[in-house]
Amino acid sequence: MTERFTDTLKQASEPTWTKAVEHRFVADLFTSAISDEVMASYLVQDHRFLDSFLTLLGATIATADTFEARVRFGRFAGLISGEENTYFLRAFDALGVTQEQRATIADMEPTKGFQAIMREAATTRSYAAALAVLNVAEWLYLDWASRAQKPLPENFVHAEWITLHDSPDFRDFVAFLRAELDRVGPAEARVSQDFFLRAVALELAFFDAVYVTGA
Repeated sequence: MTERFTDTLKQASEPTWTKAVEHRFVADLFTSAISDEVMASYLVQDHRFLDSFLTLLGATIATADTFEARVRFGRFAGLISGEENTYFLRAFDALGVTQEQRATIADMEPTKGFQAIMREAATTRSYAAALAVLNVAEWLYLDWASRAQKPLPENFVHAEWITLHDSPDFRDFVAFLRAELDRVGPAEARVSQDFFLRAVALELAFFDAVYVTGA
């Protein structure tokens, strides 16, 4: 049986992928051992991705080669703009993060890196490049979130961040992302692997950085 293209990319990203999904941030989130300062720092930075992420989704819609895929990405863009963005706003209130803080806290280097790679993938006009970044952003998060033990933390800030990335609908979307990259990625294997590996490295760097700035 031939190995899936996405499995090949994930294997090429090791051990960085595993270091990310088994990161201290993940372990602390699962047990609510994470401090409010670290969680606030993480969420402020993660929320900064949304504009670039929506730009990437827009490019994915524009370059997708089927109507069905465009509809799927359009629905996901609505989810990001709605349910996920609302979670951020509720979490900021709960953590006491003011609008001024959200506006003035400087971007961490991995945040700048993520914004840049999302916009770079969007400007390539390559469906495979966009899919490679999206697969890391969503599949890696499903990988760590699916490892959470029940019951989930009582704090909604922690619990909902887990369930946003491990629900039946999210699992289905990640399966769709992988199937699309399995389908179109091999024709642009070098581009796909380049974006995939750089995105995985940024995920690990991002988790590392929040403990430096938010500890």
